[in-house]
Amino acid sequence: MMIEYRIDWQEAAEAKAAAEEAFYHLVEEQEKGISGYYLLPERSRMIVEEVKATLLPTSTVQEADTVVVIGIGGSSLGAKAVDRILRPVTPGAKRMVFFENPDPLEVLEKIETLERERTLFCVISKSGGTIETTTLYKVLIDRLGLAPDGADRERIFVITDEGSILHRYADAHGLRSFFIPANVGGRFSVLSAVGVVPLTLAGYDVCALLKGAQKLHQDFFDRRADHILQKGAFYVRHWRERPMNVLFAYGTHLEDLTKWYVQLWGESLGKIDAQGERVGLTPLGHIGSVDQHSFLQLIMEGPRDKTVTFLKIDRFPRDITIPDLRLEHIEKNDYINGHSVGELLDAECEATWESIRKQGVPTDGIVLDGISPENIGELIFYYELLTSVAGALLDINTYDQPGVELGKQILRQKFQDKGDA
Repeated sequence: MMIEYRIDWQEAAEAKAAAEEAFYHLVEEQEKGISGYYLLPERSRMIVEEVKATLLPTSTVQEADTVVVIGIGGSSLGAKAVDRILRPVTPGAKRMVFFENPDPLEVLEKIETLERERTLFCVISKSGGTIETTTLYKVLIDRLGLAPDGADRERIFVITDEGSILHRYADAHGLRSFFIPANVGGRFSVLSAVGVVPLTLAGYDVCALLKGAQKLHQDFFDRRADHILQKGAFYVRHWRERPMNVLFAYGTHLEDLTKWYVQLWGESLGKIDAQGERVGLTPLGHIGSVDQHSFLQLIMEGPRDKTVTFLKIDRFPRDITIPDLRLEHIEKNDYINGHSVGELLDAECEATWESIRKQGVPTDGIVLDGISPENIGELIFYYELLTSVAGALLDINTYDQPGVELGKQILRQKFQDKGDA
């Protein structure tokens, strides 16, 4: 399996110099441990082997048909994306249900589909105190009659920072804990225990996922993947006139990946830089061909403030031949008869790509030769590296998120005020 990367613009000398600067910045980040995600493709293999050796053989895991993930943002988006993409090529995988948003209608609908005795629960929060996660966990305990101290101790797993309040809770109840490295932020954590534990429990080939990421890690630091540097340097060089990047993914199963990308890109790159200036690149995720009928017009004739990335799959694992049927008065579409639905989607991608490029919009592409754990692992690591490159050149701290803390403080105050009233 492999991925092809295409860039449709010419490099300027300034971009090449910036790319070199970014590379050595990332080398320093890895060597100094500024961010630990660089080492996850190798180090997380030990977690996979631990889960395989100690959990998969147990009757509790073997008899389960569902894995519940209780988490939000970086604690759920990555695993959710992997599950959505790989499920069509992993028919034996356990069902995965994600409790993220405290929407009462959605929460109740999902609870009604669960059988406690056939479900595994992964409670995920890096800080250990995420309000949505702890709230939804309480609801599940109450509605399903979960007994963390007793019969359900072996079906509840905690994934958090070592020493967090959630870790202390797990210890108090004898629950199995897995730890997130302290220098790995939530949105970069899909290849840590955050993703690999629930995905391994569900039956996915997580070692192959990590192998794909490790391959790109090796290629990047051996200077065989400089296209990542070139792309990041171009984005940052033009961020003022083109502050938005549209990821146009051609495949419905790629939709959750676009949502993961939006969090990774937005939370990492919207910052106040070292000079005190507000900077950032705005991510937009869309699905082809659906959003060709809604967003494409804006790209084609709206403000020239966007770059567009096309993500497509060359060969789908299953396809459908379009029957040779003639429909009265609709004969103009008969040219597609005998071709496959996958061919139609691919041709729509290429036609849209060409039309946007002809409008002078900077475009690039990522072409997967098929759907495999290796390809998806590489794709995840690609976007993490690209984010780090852009952050380095924007002169920001890519890995913090101070802007989200104020809302949490206001939320707490609102409930405290209600209690005082």
